[in-house]
Amino acid sequence: MSYEKESNHLPVNQLSDNDLRRIAVFQRNEITEHHIYKILSQRVEGVKNRRILTQISQDEFRHYEVWKKITGRDIAPNRLKIWLFSVISLLFGFTFGIKLMEAGEQKAHDAYGRLAGSMSEVKTIANDEEEHEQALITLLDEDRLKYTGSIVLGLNDALVELTGALAGLTFALQNSKIVVLTASITGFAAALSMAASEYLSTKTEPGSKNPIKASIYTGIAYLLAVTVLITPYLFFQSLYLCLALAFAGAILVIAAFNFYISVAQDLPFRSRFLEMSGLICVVAGISFGAGMLIRTVFGIEV
Repeated sequence: MSYEKESNHLPVNQLSDNDLRRIAVFQRNEITEHHIYKILSQRVEGVKNRRILTQISQDEFRHYEVWKKITGRDIAPNRLKIWLFSVISLLFGFTFGIKLMEAGEQKAHDAYGRLAGSMSEVKTIANDEEEHEQALITLLDEDRLKYTGSIVLGLNDALVELTGALAGLTFALQNSKIVVLTASITGFAAALSMAASEYLSTKTEPGSKNPIKASIYTGIAYLLAVTVLITPYLFFQSLYLCLALAFAGAILVIAAFNFYISVAQDLPFRSRFLEMSGLICVVAGISFGAGMLIRTVFGIEV
């Protein structure tokens, strides 16, 4: 597609000051994303990923040039945004960073349609560019996303099992130090057990996943969840406050992880979040009741 040829037909003299301000925003977004994609293309592993990100970076720059012909001036990129999404991509993976950025820019792309009357050619260019960009993003291949199932296994088991255990232990033992000691030993042993199980399970299944990596992801996810759940018991004396904070921590972990998955893999957030949260509530409630029953039947006083 020849961008320069199409842009020569733009009725620039008919644009209002408000339209030009909007175009300046579009222009800045494009040059900013050009730099972000360029940085990511230099960091990612794999020839395919580097080629895709380099191509998107070049497309963003050509798009910037289209807007520049209208505004007649250069516009500096948003340095803060470049730094922010570079860091996010480094910490959480380039797929998550890119899709989060594109989701945030959706309103800007939607605003292209408001200029359709006087800038139909630019709208066509923008639509074509967006479709092309999204098609390229779907081709990206990130290693860590292959192990999402292993992370889900570790987090889900830890949150469900240990939240239930903490609920039962809190009422049965009535001592924060004993509760945190018991939960820590239980959680650490369970993390090793889950990691070993995931290793054996992955090893026996056909696929491209590395059994050692899968077990590590599962074990680390389990330990992180355990840490979140037992931390309140280290700082507060009230057992029921600790239990409430542990439960709140579990909900936050579920929300954060499902948000990550919903962005990185284009999966629904609400249904997955409600399912995991509901499961934890049910298990915690049953375990709390079991703790009350055991304490009463055996007459345990700690």
